[in-house]
Amino acid sequence: MRIVIRAGDCGDGMNSFKSFKGKPACGPDGGDGGDGGSVYFVGDKDMTDLLQYRFASHFSAENGERGGTNRCTGKNGADIVLKVPCGTVIRDFASGKIIADVFSDGEKVKIAEGGQGGKGNVRFTTARRHAPHFAQKGQKVRPHDVILEMKMIADVGIVGFPNVGKSTLLSRISAARPKIANYHFTTLSPNLGVVRYYDRSFVAADIPGLIEGAAEGAGLGHDFLRHIERTRMILHVVDISACEGRDPVEDFQKINAELASYSQVLASLPQVIVCNKCDLPQSEENLQKFRAVYGEKYPVYALSAVSDKDFGELLRGVFEVLDTLPPVEPVRPDEEFVYTDRPDADHFEVGKLEEHVYEVTGGLIEVLCRNVELNDPASMAYFQRTLRLRGVIKALEGAGCKEGDTVIVGDVEFDFVP
Repeated sequence: MRIVIRAGDCGDGMNSFKSFKGKPACGPDGGDGGDGGSVYFVGDKDMTDLLQYRFASHFSAENGERGGTNRCTGKNGADIVLKVPCGTVIRDFASGKIIADVFSDGEKVKIAEGGQGGKGNVRFTTARRHAPHFAQKGQKVRPHDVILEMKMIADVGIVGFPNVGKSTLLSRISAARPKIANYHFTTLSPNLGVVRYYDRSFVAADIPGLIEGAAEGAGLGHDFLRHIERTRMILHVVDISACEGRDPVEDFQKINAELASYSQVLASLPQVIVCNKCDLPQSEENLQKFRAVYGEKYPVYALSAVSDKDFGELLRGVFEVLDTLPPVEPVRPDEEFVYTDRPDADHFEVGKLEEHVYEVTGGLIEVLCRNVELNDPASMAYFQRTLRLRGVIKALEGAGCKEGDTVIVGDVEFDFVP
C-alpha cells in the first residue's frame, strides 16, 4: 500500500519592534515561529488490514504558526498519528529500504519530523546590531512516499490450494469466523484466530489459497505470500479426497515449490500436514499413497474439518513443533532514520559549474537563505560576515574563484569580492 506522508511546515519568525506612546521603536520584540508537526505510526492490535489507506492516501501533520510580537513564540503544529496493524513494515518508496517495523501493540514510531520554527528578529541582536530589521523564514518540508506492508504476526500459517478447507479448519479450532463457501478464493484477505488448548494457545493465520506462479505474482501472488513471512511454522492443508481432480501429492509439491521460489526462509519452516476431507470417497486410498511419500518426513494428520469434533491430536502435534521454535522477531530496518528536512547548519560545498562560475550549496546555505533579507543592508552585512567566518570565502578562493567571478548562493548570483 503506497501512501504519501508530509510533516508540517514551521512558522516564520516575526520581525517587529516594541513601541509605547511617545516612545516609538523601543527595540526588537519579534518571537520565533512554531515547529511543524511530525508524522507517527502506531501499532493497533484491533486493526486487521490496511483498507483505510486505500481510499485516503495523503496524510499531513499541522503547520506551525508564525511568531508574534512581544517575543511570543508561535504555536507548534499538531502531530499526526496513523494507526496500522501490528506487524506493518514501512518502506521508503524510492529506495525500497525498510524504515521501521511496527511490531507490537502501542508501539509508536516517528517517520517524518516537522520543520524547525524560524527565529524572530530579537534573536539577531548583537552588541553592534541593536535593531535588526529581519527575521528567519519558516522551514518548508517535502512530502515522502512510503510503502506499507502488513506482515501478519502469527505462530502458525495455514496454507494450501484454494478450496481445500483452510478457513473451515480455522473456524473449528478457534473462535475466528471467516467467510466459507464452496468456490475458489472465498478468502480474499488473511484471517487470524487464537487457538486454545487447555491452558495453552497460539495464533493461527488462514492465508488465502495459493496457485502456481504465485511467487511470480500470479493470482494475488505476493499479496498472499508476504503474510506468512513471519510465521514460525506452516500448517499445510491438502485435499486428500482429490474431489477437484488434482493429485494431493502434486498439490503439496507445487505449494512448496511456490514457497521456495518466493523465499528460502519460508521453504525452511517446519511443516505439519493436514490431510482434509477424509470423509469423502477415495480419501483412504489417497491417504495411504500420501503417507508413503511424506509420512516419514512430516507429521501427517488425517481428519475432516467439517465432521470431526475432536482436534486434540492435531493441536498437540502443533504445540510439540512450536515448543522447539524461537519466538517471532521484528524485521530489522535496513536503515534507521527519520525523514527530516532540517539542514546541517555547519555543512557546505563549493562546486565549479563552468569557467568563472561557482556555486555554494549545503545546509549552511539553506539556513542563510532563510535568515537573510536581501533588501535590508544589515541583513546583507550579516550574510557576508557569516560566509567569511564559516570559511566559505576561503573555500571559494581555494577552488580558484577570482575577483569578479560569479558565485551562486541559493537563488541569488553575486560578483565575488574577496
